[in-house]
Amino acid sequence: MKQQNDDFFDVFTDLQCFILANMNKGNISGVTATHYNIIEYIYRKEEVTGKQISRAFNVSQAAVSKQIKFLIKNELIEQKQNSYDRRIFNLSATEKGQFLINNSEDFRKTVTDQVSAVLDNHELQTLTGLLNKVLKNIKV
Repeated sequence: MKQQNDDFFDVFTDLQCFILANMNKGNISGVTATHYNIIEYIYRKEEVTGKQISRAFNVSQAAVSKQIKFLIKNELIEQKQNSYDRRIFNLSATEKGQFLINNSEDFRKTVTDQVSAVLDNHELQTLTGLLNKVLKNIKV
């Protein structure tokens, strides 16, 4: 069992390095999964408020505000005052933020296509099931 764990650790390390090297093509230092999820949410919705993000992710507005400040500072999203209600600020993804999302999707699509080409249907179904099981039970 020890050798299997060591082998898995080595393969997982290679996979993690491969993913991080390709995900970093946007050259944006310090972007976390949380940042990415917020940018993607904003990008998909086109224009949202911090309050909407807070509700969607079930986190406090203070926590969202901290993330939004980082994303604005790094020009991944922009904030504009609502023309109808000046108390509301709408958030939208900048070109740089859109690039990050699109680059990530292109990378996932490329890897998915390559994995699908290497594995037969049964192997792909097994891998998908195993990854789902891990994701549902993993705690970091």
